[in-house]
Amino acid sequence: MTESAENDEAEESVDPREDEFVRTPPEDLARRVFDVNPVSTVVIDSAGSYAFANERAAETLGRTNEDIVGRSYAETEWNIYYDDGSPVPVSENPVTQVLETGEPVYGFEHWIELPDGSERWLSSNSAPVLDDDGNVEYVVVSFEDATALKRREERLTSDHVRRLEFRTDRTAVPPSLRVADDEIRLEVDSVVSLQNGTTVQYMGTSDLPASEFVTAVEEVPHYRDARLLSSIDGYHRVEAKAESATVSQVFPDLGGRARAVVIAPDEVRFLGELPGDVDPRQAASRIRRFHPEVELVSEDLVYSPQLLYGVVADALTERQLSALDAAYFGGYFDTPRTSTGDELADRFDVTRQTFNQHLRKAQQTVLRHLFEKSGADAR
Repeated sequence: MTESAENDEAEESVDPREDEFVRTPPEDLARRVFDVNPVSTVVIDSAGSYAFANERAAETLGRTNEDIVGRSYAETEWNIYYDDGSPVPVSENPVTQVLETGEPVYGFEHWIELPDGSERWLSSNSAPVLDDDGNVEYVVVSFEDATALKRREERLTSDHVRRLEFRTDRTAVPPSLRVADDEIRLEVDSVVSLQNGTTVQYMGTSDLPASEFVTAVEEVPHYRDARLLSSIDGYHRVEAKAESATVSQVFPDLGGRARAVVIAPDEVRFLGELPGDVDPRQAASRIRRFHPEVELVSEDLVYSPQLLYGVVADALTERQLSALDAAYFGGYFDTPRTSTGDELADRFDVTRQTFNQHLRKAQQTVLRHLFEKSGADAR
């Protein structure tokens, strides 16, 4: 027998059913494997409805299999969000992309709100199952609960700060500035919270004349009693009292600080910092109370160990820290003074004597940590 004949006989002896079994397990086995798969997996048909969901998927989503199968993946009730808290549009859902392109989408990460109100951070991979004509017949989505890893990441960033930038449309631009052709940057020096729920905010800019700066601040509904503190080498500083909450107040309320407001002809950007272990979605959610269309456009995590300010701030009472902030940014320590003790006391709605007591105790605490605490640590 020739070698060619032997090869032909060998090929004929291969049972095609065996090759088929290697590629595709029996239907019963495939379904059993699917059900007990330790990775959460769902199958969505070409119409966008859930056709199957395994036990792990139902557990991860906090639902029963019956509550999942038959529903559309595009329903808003699934409550899927990006990291900044904004909803994931149906057009940006990986399932939509797979159905439209026939290409897989890997490594999609998002938050999902469960029926009981809790949240989970999921990482998913989506891939198509094609029919004989090459059309998408099903989309298989496997996902993992990465919430613990996300929380651990947040804890590891406790010595970091997140520098955030949010953007919204021109409706947030003060009317007097909507004709500007260039960007205007307003630095936010400090937001001082008062006992009655109001705030005193200190801001500065070199991009506007002093009178226009004061006018622009007064046009913002939250502010009143704006006054010019100083104008030095073209840089103007303003103090304004806010009767209600402001965007700048969002950052210190979450343990961070506001940095600046950048005004362009067709948009406004809010820049601020948050502690590394604070979820930026909290800031996004609060800013949307003022500007519903706001979006997080940049996020930068940088190392920032606790320095003297953090140590002292922890040692001061709220009133002492507020008095010290107001005195410093209000120009009380400048020569000549741009704010008198009486003016600052009036802002706090307290007597001059009470304000002086808070300020004196704050100064003593700062000096004690500077000379005594640091000296003791050095020894």
